Amino acid sequence: MCGICCSVSFSVEHFKKDLEDDLLYNLKRRGPDSGKQLLKSAVNYQCLFSGHVLHLRGVLTTQPVEDERGNVFLWNGEVFGGVKIETEENDTQIMFKYLSSYNSEADILSLFSEVQGPWSFIYYQASSHYLWFGRDFFGRRSLLWQFSNLGKSFCISSVGTQTSGGTKQWQEVPAAGIFRIDLKSAASSSCVILNLYPWKHISEENVMEEHVHVRTQISADLPTFVSVVMNEAKLYLAKPVIPLNTTSPQAPLETHCRKISSAPPTKETLQVFLTDGHMKRVVHQFIEVLSVAVRRRVLYLLRDKTLPPDGVLKTCDRKANVAILFSGGIDSMVIATLADRHIPLDEPIDLLNVAFMVKGKTMPPRLDHRETPSEEPSENDSAPDRITGRAGLKELRTVNPSRVWNFVEINVSMEELQKLRRTQIRHLVQPLDTVLDDSIGCAVWFASRGTGCLATPDGAKSYQSSAKVILTGIGADEQLAGYSRHRVRFQRLGLEALNEEIAMELGRISSRNLGRDDRVIGDHGKETRFPFLDENVVCFLNSLPIWEKANLTLPRGIGEKLILRLAAVELGLTASALLPKRAMQFGSRIAKMENSKEKASDKCGRLQVISLENLSFEKETKS
Repeated sequence: MCGICCSVSFSVEHFKKDLEDDLLYNLKRRGPDSGKQLLKSAVNYQCLFSGHVLHLRGVLTTQPVEDERGNVFLWNGEVFGGVKIETEENDTQIMFKYLSSYNSEADILSLFSEVQGPWSFIYYQASSHYLWFGRDFFGRRSLLWQFSNLGKSFCISSVGTQTSGGTKQWQEVPAAGIFRIDLKSAASSSCVILNLYPWKHISEENVMEEHVHVRTQISADLPTFVSVVMNEAKLYLAKPVIPLNTTSPQAPLETHCRKISSAPPTKETLQVFLTDGHMKRVVHQFIEVLSVAVRRRVLYLLRDKTLPPDGVLKTCDRKANVAILFSGGIDSMVIATLADRHIPLDEPIDLLNVAFMVKGKTMPPRLDHRETPSEEPSENDSAPDRITGRAGLKELRTVNPSRVWNFVEINVSMEELQKLRRTQIRHLVQPLDTVLDDSIGCAVWFASRGTGCLATPDGAKSYQSSAKVILTGIGADEQLAGYSRHRVRFQRLGLEALNEEIAMELGRISSRNLGRDDRVIGDHGKETRFPFLDENVVCFLNSLPIWEKANLTLPRGIGEKLILRLAAVELGLTASALLPKRAMQFGSRIAKMENSKEKASDKCGRLQVISLENLSFEKETKS
């Protein structure tokens, strides 16, 4: 995870040597291990590049990087496949080495088409005065833009600052492809033209109408002096996943499950499906492809190989390198079980479980390990995700009793929620602005911070997760019909409509979830990784007909995410395989915590900056 930024000015009076303090502070929080700024000036424009690195792989590479020809590269990504990178190599260096050797647009597009893994980047091509930037197909890494001063300046950054609206509002760079700006032309014309290189399936034809619609959508949110055009060469990026299989079954779905649809769900109910040889093979193929995705995400990181003077480090003294956002639900349980296969056995795994105190005002325990938090049952113990989380912990201990599973209970009071939302979280959620964004953004921020307590034989002890990599289950519900709206859609309009809904889910996941969650988790100097959105996992699931992934003629707790539930059974899980979907905002109890009458889709006033006076007060509080 890194914080990357490029601020461009087209008039001398707007040239600057440093970023605004607030923006620099937010970038440094994302990349605490190194930071640097680089100024590139031409006759009629100036670029200020700022890079802040969270060091996770290979040799520490300070960003931005520059070559002898003046090209500049900022990279916030992880190459998990597609481009060969050795274990000890740094992917920033390898990507820049390739880019520096290319002269053609087609070569640049080919490189980014091959990368498997999350990325956002900014690349300055000095000889042509081009600025390239973009996000991966799913938008797993945040990138924002802000256009201001009537075309005299703009900024592209991993994270923004608090704004009160108006022309300087930050917006997410759409994950629609890669953009290129001719800076020399923009400086002379006072118009910024965004050349778009969109994503396209290799087999697709006649996609121009779709891309006209995409460009229209993007342009609608931009100021009048900024326009989006298709690149002149009509070049595309190759989509990294295959099209969704929309095949219809030859027989009604109900005929496949007459024996079980009327029975209360049990583990034995799921095992009926596994008596079908074909279905069992599909489930094991799914386990294998998901296991590889998890393996890449838990092994591609630095591990401390130093030992104490006696050469022995007890397991209980080792620190976790990987944490999981953990509710005890089916998604996080499967990820935890697969992570256990690949993480060294003497290394603990942190399970981050967050709960909000609806009435309490008590601050969570401090990180003074000499203090012992109260062991009396608290209101947080009754939060649904706390209950299922503890049950899931017992299952994991049964699956592997030799592993140290750190179940981190993160308890958040109303007082702390309101204070830190104002000073630290609000700008990370923006430009998203709904009640749902507020609830999930705050819940994920507190969970990923990892400040809580562990239940030990000697009582509850304060704990701070040291893990820099956080795994999350995002992508499972979207692909496997996990949301209640999927069941409603299916019941009203049938299988074809359900396929359309699932196709739409992946198409909008970048703007609904991933940019926000990347900003929120990255604020702690940690990196989020998404096994369910691994390109190979998505390709495998897209290849299957819908009824092999979900069967919504079956009751909740079985029908949605059916293939994942069957995988859980095969991995040795029990009760968690039958848990129905429960949204994080309800499981953690942050939903309706402050206003019981508001709806998830309402604009959230708590995310808005009211006045400049409030802003100055909050800056004092932050410092």
